[in-house]
Amino acid sequence: MTTHLDPELWSLIRVALHVGFFFAAAYLLRSMFDARRATELRHLPRPKWSVRVPIALLILLFIGILVYQATWQLIGASRPEFIAFMQLHDRRELNPAHRIQRGRILDHRGEVLAYSEEILGQVYRLYPDGPAFAHVVGYSHPWFGASGMESVANVRLNGGAPDGLGDWGKLGRQLVTQDKRPRGQDLTLTLDAELQRMAFALLEGKQGAIVLMRPEDGAIRTLVSAPSYDPNRITPALFQDSGPGAALLNRATQGLYPPGSTFKILLAALALEQGFSGTLECPADGFTTSPRYRKIRDHDYYTARKSGSTWAGHGRLDLATAFARSSNVFFAQLGVRYGHDAFFAMTERMQLNRRIVLHETPYGDWSMRTGEIRRLDASDQYGLAQMSIGQGAALVTPAHMALIASAIGNRGLAVRPRLIETDEAAPLAYFMSTSVAERLSAMLRQVVISGTGRGIDTPRLAIAGKTGTAENPQGASHSWFVGFAPAERPQLAVAVLVEHGGYGSATAAPIARDLLLRAVDLGLIQ
Repeated sequence: MTTHLDPELWSLIRVALHVGFFFAAAYLLRSMFDARRATELRHLPRPKWSVRVPIALLILLFIGILVYQATWQLIGASRPEFIAFMQLHDRRELNPAHRIQRGRILDHRGEVLAYSEEILGQVYRLYPDGPAFAHVVGYSHPWFGASGMESVANVRLNGGAPDGLGDWGKLGRQLVTQDKRPRGQDLTLTLDAELQRMAFALLEGKQGAIVLMRPEDGAIRTLVSAPSYDPNRITPALFQDSGPGAALLNRATQGLYPPGSTFKILLAALALEQGFSGTLECPADGFTTSPRYRKIRDHDYYTARKSGSTWAGHGRLDLATAFARSSNVFFAQLGVRYGHDAFFAMTERMQLNRRIVLHETPYGDWSMRTGEIRRLDASDQYGLAQMSIGQGAALVTPAHMALIASAIGNRGLAVRPRLIETDEAAPLAYFMSTSVAERLSAMLRQVVISGTGRGIDTPRLAIAGKTGTAENPQGASHSWFVGFAPAERPQLAVAVLVEHGGYGSATAAPIARDLLLRAVDLGLIQ
C-alpha cells in the first residue's frame, strides 16, 4: 500500500503549530505577569496552576515543532513521498530535498540521459544531450520544479521503491555512517538515444514533431518536439514565451494540427468497415455540396494550373487507387456519402477527442492529447466534406497519428503508448477490425510503391504509409507522413509533422524514410 502526503493537511498542521506556539507564548507572558502581580499582593495565594498550564502547553508545542523539523532532517530523507512533497512546494535554493543524488535516467540500451553530480557540496542535475531529450526527460530544478519523466518518476528517482514504501534500514545506515544524502534509483526509458538524436537533428531549424513506436507493445523509441530548450539552463524567460514558437510546448503529445490527407486513413477504414467496393467519379473541376461554397479539388488541378496546362481529372476511381493518389474529390464525396453519424462514430472508435494517460503519478497523470474533432450540425455537408480530407474542424496530435499507424500495423489493436521500460504493455482499444487493418496495410504499402509516397520507396525496406499536406491560415502548408515498416510485419510505426513544410511527399516522408532505415542499422527493425 502506498502512502501519500496530503499537501493541504501538512500546510494546515504547519500553520497550526506556528500559530499555536505564538499564542501560547503570549498567553504565558500574560500569565506570568498576572502571577507576579498576584504574588505582590499578599492577601492572594500564589496561583501556581496559572503558570504551570501555559508552560506545559508551550513545551508541548515546542516539542511538536521539533518533531516536525526532525521528521525532515532525520526521517524525511528516507521517505520519497516527503521528498517529492518538499520538491514540489519548497522553492528555496538550499532546500535539502534538492541536495539528493537522484537516480539516473537511461535509454533502453543503458545510455545516460540525465544524472546528478555533486560540485562543492551542491548537487546539480545534468543532461548530456540537452534539448534533444528535453520534452521526454524534462528537468528537475530547485526553483522551477520538475517536468517530463523527472516529474513522473520523482519518487523512484529520489530513492523510493517503485511502490513508494520507505526503507527504515537505509535510514539506520545513514545515521550510523552520517551519510545523510540518499541516492535514488535509476529509471530506464523505452527511448533509443541514437534514433532520438537523429530525429532531433532532422528537425533542426524547423518546428514540428516526430514519434516512432513499437506497434506490438506501445514502447516509444523516439519522441521529439522542435523547437526545444536546454534543461541544463532553465530561466524565467522560458516560461514567459507563449507564442507559436514556444519551446516548452510538447508538439508531439499536445500540439493540435490539421491532419490533411493523413486523415484519409480514417475514411478508408470507414469505407472498408461499411463494405465499400464501388467507384466514384472524380472530375478535374472538383466537388462541392453547394454552389455557395468553393469547390474541393485535387492537387493535380493546381499543379497543372500553375504550369499553364489543363488537367483532365482522375475519372472514376476505386478506393485503393483514390487512396494511393490521395484524391480530395473522392474522399470528400465519400465522407458526405456515409454522413455525420458514421463519420463521428469512427473518430470516437479511434479515441479522438480524448486524453490518453501514458503514466499515472501521485501528483497527476502524464497524458497525451489525441485531437479535437468538432461535432458539426447535421445540415453542414460542406463542413463534413472538408473534415473528410483532414481540413476544417479536424485537429490531431502527431503522437496519436503514430498510434493510429501502430493500430493498423498491429492488426487493428492499439496498445497504450509507454515510455518506461519496466511498465507492462496494456491494450487500449481496437481501432478497427483485423480484416480492415490488413486491407488498409496493403493500401498504405501501395501509396509508397506507386502513389504520392513513391519518392521514398527503397529496396532496403518495405515502407507503408500516407503522405499529407495540410493547409492552414498561418502560412505554408504543414507536411505530414504517417506509416510503419516493414509493411508485412510492422516493427516501428512513425508519424512526422513539419510545420509549414509544404508537401508531405517532399519534406516529412523523406525524414520518416531516413529514420526507419537508421532503425534497421540500429537493430530496431529486423
